[in-house]
Amino acid sequence: MTSTAAVTSVRDVSKTFGARKALDGVSLEVAPGEMVALIGPSGSGKSTLLRSITGLQSIDPGKGAIDVFGLNVQKNGRLTGQARDARRRIGMIFQQFNLVGRLSLFSNVMLGALGRLPGWRGVLGLWPMEDRRRAMAALDRVGVSDYAAQRANTLSGGQQQRGAIARAIVQGAQAILADEPVASLDPVSARKVMELLVELNRRDGLGVIVTLHQVDYALRYCDRVVALKAGKVVYDGPSTELDTKTLIDIYGPEFEDAFWETKS
Repeated sequence: MTSTAAVTSVRDVSKTFGARKALDGVSLEVAPGEMVALIGPSGSGKSTLLRSITGLQSIDPGKGAIDVFGLNVQKNGRLTGQARDARRRIGMIFQQFNLVGRLSLFSNVMLGALGRLPGWRGVLGLWPMEDRRRAMAALDRVGVSDYAAQRANTLSGGQQQRGAIARAIVQGAQAILADEPVASLDPVSARKVMELLVELNRRDGLGVIVTLHQVDYALRYCDRVVALKAGKVVYDGPSTELDTKTLIDIYGPEFEDAFWETKS
């Protein structure tokens, strides 16, 4: 069951690495059920923003703050005591899949249940039958149940990424935050992964925030686009209104390089 609170509320957040301002006074609110693409050139702050929302990256001290489902994750440059509870509600999907290579795909998906079970049960592999059934149903839903017993590091990138999505389903995530989930995939596998994220958004009502280098994927699969440039939000609106002039402002005259399928 999804929450009525915002998936995330980001208020005047900055993040500095040395002399570089990765985020510069960013504010963003994502409502439940939205599917939002974060786009922008390399170094624009997309991944830093996504990692800050989950608390994987601390923000600069000051007035900036981040909430997730009404729980305060960061304030004044520090993680709060509510950060762990907030993370349980979010399924994170990474570019490099973040599966444990030596474990079977099934075991990796079962790790999504750890947040609601005693740690020792996971260490010993003593998973409740209901969670085992949930894991197999999730693997079937994403189309990789035939590979459940196979070691994760023997699977293709597309199969591993679908396994990561199945893990988020087992977790019971109320939102998905995906950081470049298709960057390491071929176009066919990439489309399958994006279609799964759309299905979770539309059928299950999960909020989805996904960083993408491929502008055509952002336009095709996401209703809302937020574009960052040099750590600032330079566009936030419907994907249907993102025109060529705005894209040139964001990416420069070679903006077509950000369109995957025109190059493949």
